[in-house]
Amino acid sequence: MIFGTPFGPHAKKVMLLGSGELGKEVVIELMRLGAEVIACDRYPNAPAMQVAHRSHVFDMLDGDALEAIVKLEKPDLIVPEIEAIATDRLLKLESEGFHVIPTAEATSLTMDRAGIRRLAAEELDLPTARYAFASTLTELKDAARSLGLPVVIKPIMSSSGKGQSIARTAEDLKTSWDYAQSGGRAGGGQVIVEEFVSFESEITLLTLRSSSGTVYCDPIGHRQEAGDYVESWQPHPMSSSQLRLAKGIAKSVTDRLGGWGLYGVELFLLTDGRVLFSEVSPRPHDTGLVTIATQVWSEFALHARAILGLPVATVTRHSIGASAAVKATTAIEHPVFSGLDRIFSEPGVDIRIFGKPHATPGRRMAVCLATGRNIQEALAKAKAARERVSVSEGEEKSS
Repeated sequence: MIFGTPFGPHAKKVMLLGSGELGKEVVIELMRLGAEVIACDRYPNAPAMQVAHRSHVFDMLDGDALEAIVKLEKPDLIVPEIEAIATDRLLKLESEGFHVIPTAEATSLTMDRAGIRRLAAEELDLPTARYAFASTLTELKDAARSLGLPVVIKPIMSSSGKGQSIARTAEDLKTSWDYAQSGGRAGGGQVIVEEFVSFESEITLLTLRSSSGTVYCDPIGHRQEAGDYVESWQPHPMSSSQLRLAKGIAKSVTDRLGGWGLYGVELFLLTDGRVLFSEVSPRPHDTGLVTIATQVWSEFALHARAILGLPVATVTRHSIGASAAVKATTAIEHPVFSGLDRIFSEPGVDIRIFGKPHATPGRRMAVCLATGRNIQEALAKAKAARERVSVSEGEEKSS
């Protein structure tokens, strides 16, 4: 296997479709291995663009624009990092010889909650919450009656909890429907309706497929608000039987999806010992930001190695750690951060500022990381650090 250097004839060219905070970390790891990286997104100066060799700005739901950029750059690897992509065009490009990570089919299926849920529950017979699909408000009401209230309602295509809500009463259904229609990544449309599962905890099992086989990171526990990650910790305590079940589910779904790279498999742990499949994403996961503090190779380093064709024989965790997302509370055109000196006065605490050029209410702008003697200590330190940092509008510089 030969690895060249950027801009040379043997350069490994990698194109990211989506250039947020997770993509930024992937770019850094790819560059450490000599890759030439092109970052793409729908807005300029996205986080990954700030560290890539070059970038392109276009609507990735525009198949013609996507195809034109791919054929201009001729990348060795196309790496989707967000859901809002013209996946049908990726299938076409793959048929023409381009390499989509992990595969174009896996990208298409996992970006469509209908496709991945049917694959998991109906094709692979994995345990999931009961579910239905609805294309109209009337169908949503019928599904809620069948499943029983409360129900969880999600757009077929969305991320970071956008458009997701819980309808606890029949009167909530219209509000949930409207929210799902406005929150989907590709506009309004079909929603998935799930029974509300009373679970003990929710975990992400980062599952890596590489040329040397499948390995797993230690399970990551996390807390969400409105479907969006707020805090995570590693390792999450699980019984040996639950861990065995979780790995079995993760292996089944990732083997079916195929390709090389990191998958984030989300699972529910029930009080009776059962494990239910929830979702899977074919890329590093936001809850996995904690691995920057806990593992020898973070989820981003693992992903970079695997997609470049390198073997990964094992995953080593060196610390117990936690993460806490820093979110904007208002719209900010030129964000500035304060309180970093207070964060670094505490041993075992760190922060990653994503570098997003502007903020909207609830947008993740940074993450605080911490290690500790146990989960409780690490999480308390990460949350305390989050309280010490603030995001606000920067003042205009005088000329």
